[in-house]
Amino acid sequence: MDTTRKAAGGSSLPKIKVTAEDRERLAGLASFAMDRMPDLAEYLASELDRARVVPAGKAVEGFVRMGSEVEFRDETTGKAQVVSLVYPDEADIAQGRISVLTPVGAALLGLSKGQSIAWCTRTGAAKRLTVLDVREPAFA
Repeated sequence: MDTTRKAAGGSSLPKIKVTAEDRERLAGLASFAMDRMPDLAEYLASELDRARVVPAGKAVEGFVRMGSEVEFRDETTGKAQVVSLVYPDEADIAQGRISVLTPVGAALLGLSKGQSIAWCTRTGAAKRLTVLDVREPAFA
């Protein structure tokens, strides 16, 4: 399974942000998951590597971070959905809580409203999504 994101036509990936706190915790999660889910762990780690880190105490609104509620559109189907980005132990797809250790969860991390990104499903299908809205985590 190759979950790396290759921008179509050589276009660049969208700029993303991550909070210093999320980056530290997610880097540990990616490292821990390397043996069990190497492709997803590597994918998450590569997203963290390319993200601009927002220092603690800085404004952290307007981009997808852990706990954010995100409305996005699947550009293949046109279907919009609302999910919360969570850690694996909090994931519950029936409740709209998706893990950051899934292809779509890692793809959403760090995006801002209006940004689009190409990603691959676990089965290798190419998808593209666009963030329509980002609401801050309840604990923010």
